[in-house]
Amino acid sequence: QVQLVESGGGLVQAGDSLRLSCAASGRTFGSYAAGWFRQAPGKEREIVAGVNYSGAFTYYTGSVKGRFTISRDNAKNTVSLQMNSLKPEDTAVYYCAVGNYYKNDEQAAWDYWGQGTQVTVSS
Repeated sequence: QVQLVESGGGLVQAGDSLRLSCAASGRTFGSYAAGWFRQAPGKEREIVAGVNYSGAFTYYTGSVKGRFTISRDNAKNTVSLQMNSLKPEDTAVYYCAVGNYYKNDEQAAWDYWGQGTQVTVSS
């Protein structure tokens, strides 16, 4: 069992930066891939970024490449998402998740989810 709690969301202006954090409970966090998803109003939840269990490999969806950076600290049981050059289209609820494969864009393939944190980017 892994419990995930996200933090760091908020209201920012276009071009600003935010750093999301996800704190995980449970001794097995380091054995899971971790990822960040987002869901905008009226849209399906989509994967934004993923990182493998060790942190050696990462994945980004095309719209955030070069702007977002995912990282993890297994000693602290955390995974973070640094978001730079934010755009209004990045507005969404952001979710942290853990699962078996860091590139999997199927929600059902991820085992545990956080409750989400709202990110709003104004123009």
